[in-house]
Amino acid sequence: MGLEGAVRLGYRKEPAAVADPAERPRAFEARVAEPYEQGKAVNAAAALEIDAVIGPAGTRSWVTAAPGGHAPRPFTEVAAKRRPFIDSW
Repeated sequence: MGLEGAVRLGYRKEPAAVADPAERPRAFEARVAEPYEQGKAVNAAAALEIDAVIGPAGTRSWVTAAPGGHAPRPFTEVAAKRRPFIDSW
């Protein structure tokens, strides 16, 4: 369900209480604007204590930079953890 449908169901008494029929659509739009404003990524990140919000255009650079953020393990450590044979049964 979209935000408009949720507002129609959750706040159906408020627009009905407005006496002027021309004012009802404006009251509905004002109610819909509130969840849209609260649902923006920056506001959600602040509420959920997320460290960073990146735009869609910057996603590729963040994803490709992530694996280079740590030093590679020595080969001996990697080779010691390998299993030479894994039984399929």
